[in-house]
Amino acid sequence: MTARILITGATGNVGSEVVRGLQALSIPFRIGLVNPSSTCLEANDHMEVVPFDFLNPETYSAAFAGIQHLFLMRPPALSNVWRDIAPAVRAAVECGVEHIVFLSLQGVEQNRITPHYKIEKLIEQLGVRYTFLRAGFFMQNLSTTQAAEIRDAGEIALPVGKAKTSFVDVRDIAAVAVYALTADQHESQKYTLTGPEALDYTQVALKLSHVLERSIRYTNPSVFRFIWRQLRAGRGLGYTLVVAGLYTITRLGNAKTVTDDVQRILGRPAIPFDQFAHDYRASWQ
Repeated sequence: MTARILITGATGNVGSEVVRGLQALSIPFRIGLVNPSSTCLEANDHMEVVPFDFLNPETYSAAFAGIQHLFLMRPPALSNVWRDIAPAVRAAVECGVEHIVFLSLQGVEQNRITPHYKIEKLIEQLGVRYTFLRAGFFMQNLSTTQAAEIRDAGEIALPVGKAKTSFVDVRDIAAVAVYALTADQHESQKYTLTGPEALDYTQVALKLSHVLERSIRYTNPSVFRFIWRQLRAGRGLGYTLVVAGLYTITRLGNAKTVTDDVQRILGRPAIPFDQFAHDYRASWQ
């Protein structure tokens, strides 16, 4: 097996779906994990598993050896791009990586305070070919990060007000990523990936109520109360402030734009929220 593709973030929502997509195509690839022995992912005929840590340069050369295409995800805990992310990206290019598929954010070009904006600029400055996947808010945030409060308290507590969000299913993001990693025509492209509709959180709560056959409500806390609750739950300050900033931008209406990029690339409609809610209903039961 000769792997030409390296996947970072392989155990996350999007990364795990990218892994499934490449496996389904029997395409050789490599995944880089901080601690390979702590995961259920095991090497097989089409997948290598190697140590890789953004914060440990000693892991760079073996992870990037022979790699042409890199799927790059920013670890949520790393917000200092120039200190924690840039050394690994520069090393990837120096080791011969020719194309970076980067999971970015919808509207990032107008949001210079986010780490994703800085990473995009870094990649452009390095002169490497790229595909930027500027994804809207993940539907799966509701089945992971917000799952406990929906399941146990019957509420969605996010500081977004009445603003709408064009949620996207991570399965669609991953499918586009697989195309970008395996087809040259997606290089040097910037795609904005959304679902087929924009919803406010009151509508989201109603849809979840219908699927779960019990009442789910949207509480619309203040930004300060949201930050306080996140810190009480044990989440780091840096992570919490980045997330709070993203929800503040959403509150201003910057996450409502719906695009057809998913349908144009995949040749099928983007997964609607109702299908996501049905498929993941066990997350809230």
